[in-house]
Amino acid sequence: MSYTQLTQEVRYQIYALKKAGHRQSKIARIVDRNPGTISRELHRNQDLTGYRPQHRRHSGSGSALHLSAVSDNAHSLAVCRGAAPR
Repeated sequence: MSYTQLTQEVRYQIYALKKAGHRQSKIARIVDRNPGTISRELHRNQDLTGYRPQHRRHSGSGSALHLSAVSDNAHSLAVCRGAAPR
């Protein structure tokens, strides 16, 4: 089986099936994907309220740069508040 990205339609289908109470293995069979794909999709694209099909995270160098900037900002704020070692 060759790699193909999940379409937005499949993401919404996963969301509906998960919300209906189906297990990951059953969702995988219904959408004809590997159970690991469903597991990663549900894990990666969630927020505090649960899985969000439109909350797709983008990978690549931009993400690493963004995370680095967030980390630097958090550290700077902690230093300003005296909560982090200098």
